[in-house]
Amino acid sequence: MTSLPVLDLPGADTVAPRHISRKPAGVDAVFEHGIRAVGATMLVITGGVGLFLGYQAVPTFQRYGWGFFTTQTWQPDTDQIGIAAVLTGTISVALVAMFFAFPLALTTALYISEYAPARIKPVLVSLVDLMAAVPSIVYGLWGYLLVMPHAGDLARFLQAHLGWIPIFDVPGSDPNAAVPDYGRYQFSAFCAGIAVAMMVMPMACAVMRQVFSQTPVGEKEAALALGATRWGMIRSVVIPFGRGGIIGGTMLGLGRALGETIAVVLIISPSFVVKPNVLEVGTSTVSSLIAGRFGEATQAQLSALLAAGFVLFLITLVVNTLAAIIVNRSRSGAGTDA
Repeated sequence: MTSLPVLDLPGADTVAPRHISRKPAGVDAVFEHGIRAVGATMLVITGGVGLFLGYQAVPTFQRYGWGFFTTQTWQPDTDQIGIAAVLTGTISVALVAMFFAFPLALTTALYISEYAPARIKPVLVSLVDLMAAVPSIVYGLWGYLLVMPHAGDLARFLQAHLGWIPIFDVPGSDPNAAVPDYGRYQFSAFCAGIAVAMMVMPMACAVMRQVFSQTPVGEKEAALALGATRWGMIRSVVIPFGRGGIIGGTMLGLGRALGETIAVVLIISPSFVVKPNVLEVGTSTVSSLIAGRFGEATQAQLSALLAAGFVLFLITLVVNTLAAIIVNRSRSGAGTDA
């Protein structure tokens, strides 16, 4: 075999390597700086809200000290103000909401991502997203007019069969009476939590579905090729891969449930007493307290309301931050072939 000599080009050894710049230019630079400005603006707004609430809350913290967190009553006329009861009610409503919203969000996300036919999957995704756009007042009216009477029946059933558990006990009521007092089972944290559950479910479902959709196709096909059923594949591949999305979506939904206002105001009966049971009538949340007392508050009372809002702001900020961190770390399939 004859090989031809390879001749070096003149001056080839003197040609400097071309410098590749990673600095964006033109439209890319405009887009990058625009996005950076928007992100910085949101951080400034969030920080400004926190600083404003914290500054307005200083007089209340100076006057009441730690008693502001341990006092149950809210009686400005007698100078007895505290958020122990409203914090307890806020957590109770949020936990009841997540008790109903979590299984609905998880099963809906799994159905859309793994079971739904391709032709109707976009429709289902749009419907779930539209649920998040429904105004809070609509969910509140739905919960007040439609859900609460049936929730009262469910609450009476729970007390009759699980009344030995403190959270399902309603003092002073007999669930087996010939004419039950349904007024004791309505306007409660349980009824409000059901309405809030339908408001937070779309958000949690959207996060879970997005993470499930990123499951590597190769791993799913490998599980099916080894003889796994579809549910077996979901249980061994999809759910472990999306564990971070499940936790993050749940926490994001919890963050919204903690701050829900209008639906809770329409349903609950205000009560400033710490109640270990969620079925009993009467409770209060931080957001409903602010909405109900803001219009008639004096300057001192306004500072107390803003202090309560500052506490809720910090709790929600921590929950949402943890959720975002967990979701961002849930990309276990990064780098695999889809």
